[in-house]
Amino acid sequence: MLMTSDIKGGTVFKSGNDVVVVQRMLGIKGGRNGQVKRLRVKSILTGQTSELGLDMGEKFEDVSLDYHKMKLSYIDGETWVFMDQDSFEQFELTKEDLGDNAGYMTPEDDFEVEVAFYEGKPVGVTLPTSIVRTITYCEPGVKGDTSGKTFKPATLDTGVQCNVPLFCDIGTKILFDTRDGTFIERAK
Repeated sequence: MLMTSDIKGGTVFKSGNDVVVVQRMLGIKGGRNGQVKRLRVKSILTGQTSELGLDMGEKFEDVSLDYHKMKLSYIDGETWVFMDQDSFEQFELTKEDLGDNAGYMTPEDDFEVEVAFYEGKPVGVTLPTSIVRTITYCEPGVKGDTSGKTFKPATLDTGVQCNVPLFCDIGTKILFDTRDGTFIERAK
C-alpha cells in the first residue's frame, strides 16, 4: 500500500479503477479537516490529465512497474528520446509525460535516469535526487543584503528557475535538488 505522503512526481498508483502517474505537485493545503495534497495526474490508460486532491491519510494500491536505466539521447521538439545503454533500444516520452522532470535534464548530461514501464509502455522518469546545473542568468547580489539567508531568482541552463544565494553569479555550477527544485550547494 502507498500512503499519500509517499506520493511525489513520477509516482504511479491506482486511483479508483484508473492507473495514474503524477506529473506535477501543485501543493499542500491545510485546513480544519486536515491537509490535502493537490496533484496533476495523467491517466496511463486514457492519456487524459486532471487535477486530484488527496487527503493525507489515504492509502492507495501500488502498481508494479519495470524500471530500466537509460540515458537521454536527444530531444526532437516535444518528444524526448531515451536509449537503453545495454540493448540500444530507443523509447519516446512526450514533454507532458515527463512533467516537471523535463526541465531538469539535457542530452549533454552524463547521468542515467530510470524509465518506468507499465505493461511494456514507458510512462515516466525517475531522476537522481541531485544534479549539477549551470546558472545562465541572475541579477548581481546587492552589497549589504546579507543578514540571514537571502536568495535571488536565477535561470539555469535548462531554462528552469530557482532561488540561489546572493554569492552565486552567472556561470556558477550548483547542485540542484530534483525533488523540489531547490538549491543545495555550489558544485565542487
